[in-house]
Amino acid sequence: MPKLTWLKLFVLPLVIAALALPIACEGEETSELTKLTFIAGFKPQANLPFVGAYVAQEKGFFAEQGLDVKILHSSTSGENVRFLIANQAQVTTADAAVILERRSGDPSVPIVAVALIGQRGQQGFAVLADSGIETPKDWEGKTAGYKGSKPTSDYLAILEANDVDQDKIRDVRVGYEPQVLTEGQVDILAVFISNEPDTLRRLGYDVRVFEPADYGVPALGLTYVVTEDYLADNPDVIERFLKAALKGIYYARDNVDEAVDIVLQYAPEADPDHQRYMLETELDAALTDLTEASGIGWMTDQQWQNLYDMLTRFEALSGPLEDLSAAYTDQFLPRIYQEGQLQWP
Repeated sequence: MPKLTWLKLFVLPLVIAALALPIACEGEETSELTKLTFIAGFKPQANLPFVGAYVAQEKGFFAEQGLDVKILHSSTSGENVRFLIANQAQVTTADAAVILERRSGDPSVPIVAVALIGQRGQQGFAVLADSGIETPKDWEGKTAGYKGSKPTSDYLAILEANDVDQDKIRDVRVGYEPQVLTEGQVDILAVFISNEPDTLRRLGYDVRVFEPADYGVPALGLTYVVTEDYLADNPDVIERFLKAALKGIYYARDNVDEAVDIVLQYAPEADPDHQRYMLETELDAALTDLTEASGIGWMTDQQWQNLYDMLTRFEALSGPLEDLSAAYTDQFLPRIYQEGQLQWP
């Protein structure tokens, strides 16, 4: 047989097959990505757990963990938890106190925190810098505005820790516009620490913010959350999601400018400087001695017990929890971290 014919019959088909192999493998790998929906608990913005997901998506960290993640945002209060319970989303965010409140309800909502991103509470209490209010004791004789249905447990804990007589404060329910402080309707305003102090400064008002953590109040912030059923059935998927999202948070910490640009892809109308303020404020709340040693997202039984005790003391729960430990799990964190270092991939 002539050499050219032999090459045509035997060598060329092998070459063609070899060239086609990477294409087939690539398609196969894509088809094997596990689909998952993450719904952020609020509109697009630089809340740190949101940023972790945004960065993980845009930098390919989710894909590296074999995940095809769809990112949604909650448009109304509680919508994200409803999506979770209906299995229309598999991971969301929630304040640690909200998890305990929802689990204490009737019926109990079976949601579980799998990482604690905010090591301090989200809420603080703002006063105008020139108001003469220097300490919580100065709140006596003043008007305090609260969001929600009643004054929160962290507010009441500050009063107790500083021997403040609540009967000497006029507590009033207000909306979510911080101008009630600048217009003199209230003297003290409950604010979201990562957001509203900057909004007030942009309106031309310097403020002083009293943070519960500064008075030993054990409030906690945002967590990543799943349902009990999804936790039981898909532990590997949750671990991969957490690893990618936490890598996204570390990337944001080390590349703030780029992280803000990524946030703006999801919130194109947002002010970049305000988003930077939010991101840096939430990074500060996530980085503590505990998380520096063990890793961002770490949590302890004592943190949850202290929070539960405070919420119980100030009657913030609908009833007692039979098993507090069912509200959170740290089972993934020791596998994601070794000596405080994120393991990748």
